[in-house]
Amino acid sequence: MTASPATVRRAPRQLIALGVGAVFLLVGILGFIPGITTNYDQLSGAGHESGALLLGVFQVSILHNIVHLAFGVAGILLARTANGAKAFLVGGGVIYLVLWLYGLLIDHGSAENFVPVNSADNWLHLGLAVGMIALGLIPLSGSKAPIADSR
Repeated sequence: MTASPATVRRAPRQLIALGVGAVFLLVGILGFIPGITTNYDQLSGAGHESGALLLGVFQVSILHNIVHLAFGVAGILLARTANGAKAFLVGGGVIYLVLWLYGLLIDHGSAENFVPVNSADNWLHLGLAVGMIALGLIPLSGSKAPIADSR
């Protein structure tokens, strides 16, 4: 007798949170790859002096990349439940809204820019905030999608 894989059903919001988490994880990894991150030799631990640019646009540092990795792991883990997926999307969106405001209020050339962020990051953070909060709050209809789970 062979065991068949169990089928796990995931709500649309769980799949969205899983996808968003996977993208954050990928971005965190890409931030450590020379070529995809330009000026890689200028990648610093934290702070505005990091000259590394993900995709040649978004200022990154080791801390910034680790934050992306942590968000990715959180999204993947929280996507296991519908409530966790909603919490990740809404909570993460609020965090990115705060980060957007932070990026607007600080001097990008000062020590307060410890993440670091630049203007491109600010616009991205605003888009992430609005998108994640909307995806966490808008009603999503549809049945749960089956996902094969080989536990």
